[in-house]
Amino acid sequence: MDVMIEAQGLRKAFGRTLALAGVDMIAETGRVLALLGPNGAGKTTLVRVLATLLRPDAGWARVAGYDVVKEANALRSVIGLAGQFAAVDENLTGRENLELVGQLYHLTKPVRRQRAQEVLELFGLAEAGNRLVKTYSGGMRRRLDVGASLVAKPPVLILDEPTSGLDPRSRIDLWQFIEGLVTDGTTVLLTTQYLDEADRLADKIVVLDVGKVIAEGTSDQLKDRLGGDRLEVRVGKSSRFEEAVQIMSSLDDGATPQVDAPQRRISVPTREGALTLMVAARRLDEAGITLDDISLHRPSLDDVFLAVTGHVATEDAGAQPQPADAGRGGRRRTA
Repeated sequence: MDVMIEAQGLRKAFGRTLALAGVDMIAETGRVLALLGPNGAGKTTLVRVLATLLRPDAGWARVAGYDVVKEANALRSVIGLAGQFAAVDENLTGRENLELVGQLYHLTKPVRRQRAQEVLELFGLAEAGNRLVKTYSGGMRRRLDVGASLVAKPPVLILDEPTSGLDPRSRIDLWQFIEGLVTDGTTVLLTTQYLDEADRLADKIVVLDVGKVIAEGTSDQLKDRLGGDRLEVRVGKSSRFEEAVQIMSSLDDGATPQVDAPQRRISVPTREGALTLMVAARRLDEAGITLDDISLHRPSLDDVFLAVTGHVATEDAGAQPQPADAGRGGRRRTA
């Protein structure tokens, strides 16, 4: 299949709150699709629908060729899911939790033991593998929970803010592991509020806000919506500032610069990047205008997110109420 995850017109309401307002999306096989959005945007609701934990009110979705409503039982056998909160049994050891997941996937005993050991080592839990999970710290539980979704090496992996609560080293380790899985053909649906995470991992990004898709594309395509790179100069002398503004205005077909006169800063969008920088430096030098600084800035996903949503990624936009069963954020698997 060229398309592993597909949704059309998904709608879901909780009382009067519309969590999904007609979401369309496609995730290609062997790629990472990142869902970005502030709290309350509908990311987790969408994940729960795709993972068969919630039934949509309208629309349809297929994952790995299975309808999320009509073929839910079959679908659960080919996906791995790590929700926002650790869903592990604290009365079992870390190793027993992982082997239990392998058993639910019908892995043979030797295979599930091997996979459990691999996950424990990957997440730095090998020494704690035989301890009861009730003795684990919150970060250790989170690592174990994410690791459990990887035990069966499913063709589709759904990760709902997987690195939340992980230390920087563990985050990087998980990123590398995800990249390895994708290289081997796994399709990953990732929700995150870490924009550097999406920038590094995602082949495609879908931005959600108030239950709707408001932007989508690659990281570079989204950044290009802001006009590409920005060239910024800081003029050395105030007396030459207006002249410098005129020169900067003549770049890139007369793009309108942003001017900060008190700081003697001029910023102009450019699609030619380094070429525009060299042209600007030459023209300013020929005019005898000295600069304190000249630099080229690539828009970040933070800039994109702020531009398309009107608020930052960590802003709480009013999370939708969830039914009790949907609120655990854990995995549900069928034997």
